[in-house]
Amino acid sequence: MDPDFIAKTAQIASVLEVSGYPKPGNVHRNRDFPDMIFEDFLISGIVIGDTIKKAAKRGNKYYNKDSLDKIELGKLIKEAVVETDKWIANNTNLGIIMLLTPLAAAAGMSSNMDDLRNNVDNIMKNTTSYDAVNLYAAINIADAGGMGEREDLDVGSNNAKNELIDKNINMFDVLDLSSQWDMLAYELTRTMPITFDIGYPTYKEVKISHGLNNATVQTFLTILSIYSDTLISRKYGREIAEKVSEDANIIVAEGGILTDKGKDLLYKFELDLVEKKLNPGTTADLTASSVMVALLDEYKDNF
Repeated sequence: MDPDFIAKTAQIASVLEVSGYPKPGNVHRNRDFPDMIFEDFLISGIVIGDTIKKAAKRGNKYYNKDSLDKIELGKLIKEAVVETDKWIANNTNLGIIMLLTPLAAAAGMSSNMDDLRNNVDNIMKNTTSYDAVNLYAAINIADAGGMGEREDLDVGSNNAKNELIDKNINMFDVLDLSSQWDMLAYELTRTMPITFDIGYPTYKEVKISHGLNNATVQTFLTILSIYSDTLISRKYGREIAEKVSEDANIIVAEGGILTDKGKDLLYKFELDLVEKKLNPGTTADLTASSVMVALLDEYKDNF
């Protein structure tokens, strides 16, 4: 696929995700947070474009299995975080960058959608210890948690860099260790099941008859109804995260944003999460990756 096209799908997916209204517990077109506003996310979605294009170009160039390490996925993720940090004071898009960068590289080496998912997995498994080091750096620059505190390989440890290199632990290995408690790590080490099996099909189906915004919100709700958000779980505990997902499931069962009853429940849910400061941010990241895959599929023949 064409790198310019791939970069645009990533930027558009980022913008559509944050624009979804009402996307419960998250910043959207009618909801700002005290420390970050809607426009911060719009800017973040735009400024990653150059790096995403570079990832797609490298995927196109280094498509052989023996050269996948030359994509330097971790370095690209760090580069996108550094670029975002120039424009935005707070972490707005680390999770999105972590998902969309390997997707872009995979799309760059894919001629059709059937290859895309398998290529993401191949890229992740052929990362290097230096990719892991750069991922750690990106997480620290963004001042984000998510990989958990460990006695070894702690993302905040000054000795982690040397340990990763000395033990030849690549990015896939590091994320695999975190996959038990982090949705993004699980997604990137399990062939992106939430994106490809849940989010992308939901967005594609809903968009046909209900439009962009409804498709984005319904995708978000559907993912949240099935998978407890690990950002909420880390901050407030598993039971609260599971309760949020149970509430989302009730709304989806009533039609979500696509029915009047579902919509009424959705507005109440949104206010409840904001009041309790429960932010399903990981679900938002997975919504963005789902939208990107849908855009790659829908517009691939135009470029």
